[in-house]
Formats: sequence, C-alpha cells, structure tokens
Amino acid sequence: MNIKPSAPVWLFDLDNTLHNASHAIFPAIVANMNTYIARVLGDGTTPAGIDAVTAARTLYWQRYGATLLGLVKHHNVNAAHFLDETHGMADLVSLIRHEKGLGRMLKRLPGRKVLLTNAPHRYSTQVLRHLGIQRHFSHHIAIESMRVHGQLRPKPSKLMLRKMLRRQRVTAGRCILVEDTLANLRTAHALGMRTAWVTQYLKVGDPIGTAHPPKRLTRPGWVDVKVKSVKHLPARLSRLRRTTVLR
Repeated sequence: MNIKPSAPVWLFDLDNTLHNASHAIFPAIVANMNTYIARVLGDGTTPAGIDAVTAARTLYWQRYGATLLGLVKHHNVNAAHFLDETHGMADLVSLIRHEKGLGRMLKRLPGRKVLLTNAPHRYSTQVLRHLGIQRHFSHHIAIESMRVHGQLRPKPSKLMLRKMLRRQRVTAGRCILVEDTLANLRTAHALGMRTAWVTQYLKVGDPIGTAHPPKRLTRPGWVDVKVKSVKHLPARLSRLRRTTVLR
C-alpha cells in the first residue's frame, strides 16, 4: 500500500473505543484486579477488604493513569504477572461486544493506523482477532512496549508518546489520537496531535473506562472532534483534515 508522506497517522485506542469493554470485560478485569490488590495489600494470610482495595485502585488510576503503575511504584508488583493475572479470561471472546463494519470504517480512513493501547499484548491481540481488524494496523503498541529508560510509561505519558513518534518517524501534527479517555487526549493535544473523543461506551464512574471522568460529555478544548462511534470518523474527516497540520 502506497501512503502519501503527508497522510495522517491514526493512533487508535482499543477498549471502549473499538469495542464495548464496559459491558462485561471491564467488570471482569476489575474483579481480577480486586482479588490481586487484596492479596498485595493483605498481611500475607488475610486479603485486604474491598474498601481498601477500591480506594487504592481508584487512587492509582487517577494519579498515574494506570492502576499498575501505582502497584509497581508503591508495592513492588511485577508488571508482567499483574497483567497476566488481571487480563487472563478463559471466556474473553464471549464477553466482547462491538459494532459491525469496523474494518470498512478503517479502510475508508486515509493514512496508516497504529493500535496504541494500555492493555497487554496477548489480550489486545485476542480482541483484535475477534474483531477481525488486525490487518488494518501497521503497528500494535501494547503496554509492555511503553517503556522509557526501562520504566513503564503508558498513556498519558508525554515521554512515551514522544518516543513513539520518533520510532514511527512521524511528527505530532500528522497524528490523530482516537480515544475514550480524556486525560490521554489532553496530553496528545499538548504535544500537537489532533484528537477524536469516542463517547458511546463511557460510563461515568467506571473504575477503568475513563481517568478523571467528566460530569457531562461536553467537548473540552483539547478535543478536536467528538463522535459517539468510531464509525462516524469518516464523516468528520474534513474537520480533522482542517485541524491536522504538518509540524
């Protein structure tokens, strides 16, 4: 495929962007996280109570953008072990809910597409395969690859995003981040990327779905385009093209 040097580079989030993770997957992950964190916070014999677990999980998500980072920083948790334990679901495929026509939508968007997800690689690969859209992405960047100087730096890390831009050999002004999480969009916008906010799967108060959840789904200044579904992106392409500039 020949792609023009000036064509946009689409950076797609996965959960609650390309599929409805809030329906069943996030509740399953939260249950796994609660069990894991209860062991970590417990005394070695008795797991911690749900109130302490919920408080820690929420605090670390809001402070670091990922619960995992707080556990690594404050409790010396092994990141790979945590990701494997919390995202390992034998019935994952049965939990996935998504719209039809995602492949056709991706094909209609000019430029190349990169998956940029804070989810682990094995899990995100399974979801992509079930959605049938893996062939549309030139690169698949999962949380394990989001390291800067040896340290995990998932979204919304500016350091990670800058490193990703260098590796992709693209300027921020050519990139469009498509996300459900406002904190990630805000950081991307600050770096000069264009931003598209996907809202249909958001649930206010969802412990995973959105860091710093808004009280209303009002488009903030750092969001260039707000869409209910990713399938609406081709119709908003002219708006994104007007705001996408080479830098």
